[in-house]
Amino acid sequence: MLLCLDIGNTQIHAGVFDGDVLRCQFRKATVPLGTTDELGIFFTAVLRENGVEPRAISAIAICSVVPQALYSLRGAAEKYFRCEPLVLQAGVKTGLKIKYRNPAEVGADRIANAIAAVKFHPGRDLLVVDFGTATTVEAITAAGDYLGGALLPGLGLSAESLAGRTAKLPRVEIARPEHALGRSSVESVQSGLFHGHVGAVKHLIALVSAEAFGDRRPQIIGTGGFARMFADEGLFDEIVPELVLHGLKHAHTLNHAHGN
Repeated sequence: MLLCLDIGNTQIHAGVFDGDVLRCQFRKATVPLGTTDELGIFFTAVLRENGVEPRAISAIAICSVVPQALYSLRGAAEKYFRCEPLVLQAGVKTGLKIKYRNPAEVGADRIANAIAAVKFHPGRDLLVVDFGTATTVEAITAAGDYLGGALLPGLGLSAESLAGRTAKLPRVEIARPEHALGRSSVESVQSGLFHGHVGAVKHLIALVSAEAFGDRRPQIIGTGGFARMFADEGLFDEIVPELVLHGLKHAHTLNHAHGN
C-alpha cells in the first residue's frame, strides 16, 4: 500500500492507496508538527484506527509547502515504515512541462494537482481551482504544459485576518450564508467571505482561461477542503477534493516505473 502525504501550511492531508483504491483519508494540524517519533506514532496509530495495518505500507509519497517539515517526515518514514519516501520536488518525473519562469517556485501541491488533472483528463485543456490555506487557480494545456495561474488568500486566512486585525469583528464559522444581505456582524462577515470568494474565483477563471486557452473552453476541476461549499455556484465541471493525493500516487507510479 502507498501512503500519500500532502503537507500544507495549515493541515497534513493523508491518504492510503491499495492499488487504485483510496482506502482511507485523515488529517492532522501541521503546527505543531512533532518529532520523528511523534509523527511515526501518530501515523501508525491513525492507520490502525482506519483499518490499515502499518506493516502493509510499502511506499510513501510526499508533497510539502513547508520545507522544515521534511526532515521529521523522512525520519518517520524510514524508522516506522522502513522506506525512503518519494518527495515531489525538482528532478522528480511528473509528466508535465513546467512553463513557470522559475519552476522551483511552484508549490509541490500545485504540481500534484496538475499531475492528477492530466491523468484524469488526458488531452484536455484544464483549470484546477484549489481551496486550501491559499486559493489557487492553475492552467494546464492539452499538451501537458503547466502554465501557472493565480493565488489569493484562502477562506481561513481571510477570516483570521479580519478577526485578528480588527477590534470588533468576531471569528466566524466558515459557511455558506443563507443571504448576501447580512443582518449581524457574523452574517456580514460570512457573506463577504463566501460571495467575495465566488466573485474573485469566477473572475480569475475567466481571465486565466482567456489568456491560457483563448476561445477553447477548459475542463474546470475544483479541489481542496472548501471546494464542496461552492458546488452550487457554477464554478466547476467537477469536484475532486482528494485530487492532490491522486497526483502523488501517479507521481510515485511514474517514478517507480522508471526505477527511481
